[in-house]
Order: sequence, then structure tokens, then C-alpha cells
Amino acid sequence: MHPQSQQAPHVSVVVIGHNDSAHLADAVRSALAQESVGEVVAVDDCSTDGSPELLTRLAAAEPRLRVVRRDTNSGGCGTPRNTGIDAVTSPYVMFLDSDDVLPPGAAAALLAAATAEDAQVAAGLCVRRELPSGREVPWQERLYAHGSVLEHPARQPRLVRDTLCVNKLYRTGFLREHGIRFPEGRFPYEDFVFTARVLAAGPRMVLVPDRVYTWHVRRSAERLSISLDRGGIDNWRARTRAGRMAHDILLDAGHKELARAARAKFLGHELRMYVRELGLRDADYRRAWWAHTREYLAEYDAADWASEPAAPGRLIARVVLASSEPRDLPRLRELAARPARLCPPYARAGDGTPVWSDDLPEVGLEPYLTRPVHLLPLAVDAELRPRTRGTRLRLRLHDLYGRVAQAGPRVLEVEWRHRETGRTAQRATVELEPAPDGTWPAETAVDLAALGAGTWDLRLGLRFADGTARQTTAHARAGAGLLRRRAVPSLLYGVLLVQPYATHSGALALRVATGPGGVASVVRGRLRRLLH
Repeated sequence: MHPQSQQAPHVSVVVIGHNDSAHLADAVRSALAQESVGEVVAVDDCSTDGSPELLTRLAAAEPRLRVVRRDTNSGGCGTPRNTGIDAVTSPYVMFLDSDDVLPPGAAAALLAAATAEDAQVAAGLCVRRELPSGREVPWQERLYAHGSVLEHPARQPRLVRDTLCVNKLYRTGFLREHGIRFPEGRFPYEDFVFTARVLAAGPRMVLVPDRVYTWHVRRSAERLSISLDRGGIDNWRARTRAGRMAHDILLDAGHKELARAARAKFLGHELRMYVRELGLRDADYRRAWWAHTREYLAEYDAADWASEPAAPGRLIARVVLASSEPRDLPRLRELAARPARLCPPYARAGDGTPVWSDDLPEVGLEPYLTRPVHLLPLAVDAELRPRTRGTRLRLRLHDLYGRVAQAGPRVLEVEWRHRETGRTAQRATVELEPAPDGTWPAETAVDLAALGAGTWDLRLGLRFADGTARQTTAHARAGAGLLRRRAVPSLLYGVLLVQPYATHSGALALRVATGPGGVASVVRGRLRRLLH
């Protein structure tokens, strides 16, 4: 039997919300369903959509639910959470947003671990659930692959990558004793600062592999969440402000390794994510983003740059610092992909040293000469032309300063993965032979009807002579007519509507609509977007 059945109700859950009556009840009920929860404090941030009345009705039927209504809207998440910290009466506290849910047994799993290990903080796995598709992506899965106990957060610098506050249980007295609060008012990414304050206080921590939080991602919502609303430059400025504060908090507390890990996390996560989206922004945004990023990166010192010199985020940062104006955005986007791809040209300085480009030789690429080949940002071009008499996928692997040729690529494994379900299809293995131009071409058939409806991502596996392998994606070539929607006759469906396209990171993906109904649905969706 799971330890949750023996746990007394010693946990308070603070649920915050503003004008989210459509989802609020599900969140509150998920908290009340936890066996270890003794009270739920719902803090309404001055809603006007009926949320207060909904909470009042729920509280009338559930004595464990207390409702706190703020008279003025704070503009953010930090103030209502602080209100909740002040209001709770249980020894432990958790946080829950009004549009998310706690999985069954979440509080019990965290409480059992915290009490068994005498930990001030217990943390578990958060899963991002894309809606309406239901596709789930674990958040910082590696950190929670196995249970562990940490006498001090400095024992695990990777903790700074998990900036969420909602997948954790905190000893209430610990937060109050150290005065750990969220930033007040409208302060996007308040989690960054709160988490840094928690880590700076040096709690004993326990990590559990249990799933303890379900984060709902609604990209089509009329009002995007703060983490998804990245279209304006103010969002980037807010993110760097929060990152700077988190770094300074850790550094001022004497935790240099955690502070450096926070800066490394910015390069590896935030910088790459926003670079992937620069192509979606206008010229004014790009210039403002570039200038602000240069100012922020100028704060890094030599020690911040010393570790992992071949990491994609560090190379992107060096290019940004070396140029006063935005440049090479398509190439940077590919390097920001996951996995990273460094596309041609592959320039060299006069002495033969690999460099970013002929006109930016100060950005050297020497680490790629010694980095293991299966860790290199290898580039594969891909083009797909849907045709009535058979669709062919053409691929071309590029060399990277002689390292690929040295490793001896043998085969390229190809598969298509359904984005929503994760199902794989159309697996093929193609032998690689070098071409006169120093690349390795490959070609394979694609049965579009066998794939079926949906969005399909191309996944590749490179295998080398020494047995090592590299998983990657392919750069979508954008030549004339290559990324165009086409109607293709089908014996199975009558007709297929097929569109190869480049994702935000430049990778080749494929949308397929089957039959007259599927085609009509695509046309209606297109019309709705045009009218909107």
C-alpha cells in the first residue's frame, strides 16, 4: 500500500485565480481530493467573471475550503500566493494555479517523503499537458528520474533548472522563518525569484519520481498564460529581470555554483527558446531583443563562460555579443533547436581554425574539433515532395570540419512520429555513401496514406562506424515549392491534403488531412484564421 493511506491531513493547498471560472472548480476539487490535504485556501484576485460566487458555493459544501477574496487585482501571481502563505494553518503548504490540477496522491507522496526524510522541501515530477490534444511532456524529467535526498541544494546544481513552485511541498514554518515570499504585484516569472530564495535558504530537500502536478498548456486560449505570451519585448525584459534577481539572490547567499548554474540554465533554456521564435517577430522586436540580450549577457564573467564551451546556447550568446545588429537568424534558429543543428557554411580562419563565419572570425568553434561526434550539432537537410506516384524523402548529411568523415557515418534511421500521440510509423534504415561534394545523401519512400491524419515530426538516427549514435532532426529545405500544401489522390481516402513545413526551430514536419472531410476541415480552419 502506498504511504499516502497512512498520512494525516497536514497539507494546505493555496489555489490562486483571476477570472478563470471555467477551470477553477476542477483545480479546487483536485486539491480537495488529496487524502493528505487538511485545508484548501482559494485566493481570488478580484475576479469579475463569477469566480467568487463559484468558490462560495463550493465552500458551502466543503468545510476544508476557505475563500479569501482580494479587493484589488494584483496583476500577477505572487501577491495572491503570498496572501495564501499568510492564511494557511497546516504544517506544510503547496501551490496550485486555477487552470491546472493535482494528480491523485500527489500531496501524499510529497508529504510521505518530507516527513520520512525530515526535509523542509519535497519536490516531484510536473507534467505539461497540451490541450486539447492531451499530449504530455514531463518537465525536468531527468531531475526526478529517481528518488534522492539532498542535505543542501548545492549538492545538485541542476535544481536551478526547475523554477516551478507548484510541483513542491514546503514546510510552512520554513517559509515563514526565512521570510521567503513571492515578488509582489505584476511580476512575470515570479517563480524564478521565489525558487532562488528557497534554494538560498539551504533547505534539506527530498526529490521523488512521483507525478505531483499537471500543468495545462492552452495555446489557443484567448488569454495566454504568462509563460506562453512571449510576443512582446516586455516579456523578454521581464524574464531577464527575474533571471538576474535569481542569480543575485543565490550569489549573495554565498552559493556561487548555484548562481553559475542559473546563468548556464539561461543560456541553455531561455536564450535558445526565444531565438527559435525570433523569426516570428518583426524587425523592431528583433532589434530591441538583440540589444537587450547583449546588455544582459555583458554581465557574465569569465567563469560563467568557462564551462561547456561547445554548448549551443553559449555559441549563440557569443554570436549575439560579437555583433551589434541582429544577424544569421535562420542559422541561429537551427542551432537553438533540440537537438541542435549547426548548418553550413563551415568557415575557417586564415590559420585553419573553425570559426562562425568569414565576417565573424572572432567567434571560434575550436571545441568542435575535440567534442565526441555523437554530441556534435550535426546538420541534415531534408526535402519532401508529395506526389501522386509516390512521395520521396531526400536527405543530406553535412560534414562538420572533417569530424563526420573521420567518424564514418554508416546508416541513417528514419521514422515519423505523430506529435499528439507519440506513435511512430514509416521506419526505414538507409545506408550512407559519401558524395563527391563531401556530404552523405540518402533517400527513402514515404507512404502518406499509411501515416494517416495528423501532424508528423521527422526523427533521424545516425550510426557511425564505431557503434556510436546521434539522434537528431532535419533542417527543412525551403526551395521553390518545397513547403507548399498539395492535394494528392489516394486509393484509401480518395484525397490527401499534405503540407511539409518548417517548425519554429526549422525542422521538417508534415501535416496530413485525410479524405474530403479532413480537407474541408483544413479549409474551414484556414478561413477562420484569415477572418480573425
